[in-house]
Amino acid sequence: MVQINLEQREITLKIVYYGPALSGKTTNLQAIHQLMDPTVRGRLMVLDTSDDRTLFFDLMPVFFRSRSGFSVKVKLFTAPGQVMHSSTRRVVLQAADGIVFVADSQRSMTRANNDSWRDMAHNLKQNGLNVQELPVVIQFNKRDLPDVRSDEEIDEVARRGREPVFKAVALRGEGVMETLAGLLRFTWRTLDARHGLSSKLHIEEEEFITSLLRLSPTAGMADQAPGRSAP
Repeated sequence: MVQINLEQREITLKIVYYGPALSGKTTNLQAIHQLMDPTVRGRLMVLDTSDDRTLFFDLMPVFFRSRSGFSVKVKLFTAPGQVMHSSTRRVVLQAADGIVFVADSQRSMTRANNDSWRDMAHNLKQNGLNVQELPVVIQFNKRDLPDVRSDEEIDEVARRGREPVFKAVALRGEGVMETLAGLLRFTWRTLDARHGLSSKLHIEEEEFITSLLRLSPTAGMADQAPGRSAP
């Protein structure tokens, strides 16, 4: 749930990257961290476990203020994908404002994707949230691997559902910023419709998106791409 601190004049949003193990959640955040202008991103913190990683990545501070003097902060989390970490995933989802569901494009991972989606819906319900009401986008990652679902199949998924769908090769930084921008736009529109943020705080949608997603001057350099790793 969006946090508005009137004393500090700060808005804080929580975004969660969810999906099956090895789908590329960590790689997404590593790529975002490397592509973003250092002046608008915070420190990348990795909490290791014996078999997986939970990431916390804080876009902080964000150097823009609304006409009323509010600053915006977005916190990005990943939820661990391994089955045994269900309780941790439930905690990470608490008070989420939006979710990027990172699906593995490989056909062999279809069942794991579906199981993870159901797990997400269940954990949201346990937190008093409804997957049908929360801003969610789907990213089909690993488009560079063999035996992946076709573009036509993914386009059909997009036509059937309410969730915007993006394609990515997070290992090369392709599609990661577009995915995040899509979710931030969806999240802002949802919160604005519910709480009237634009009129109350004098922050317009485009200002919100472009100010948060300022790229590094070195973005796109080949040697900046993260290595493939588990989420």
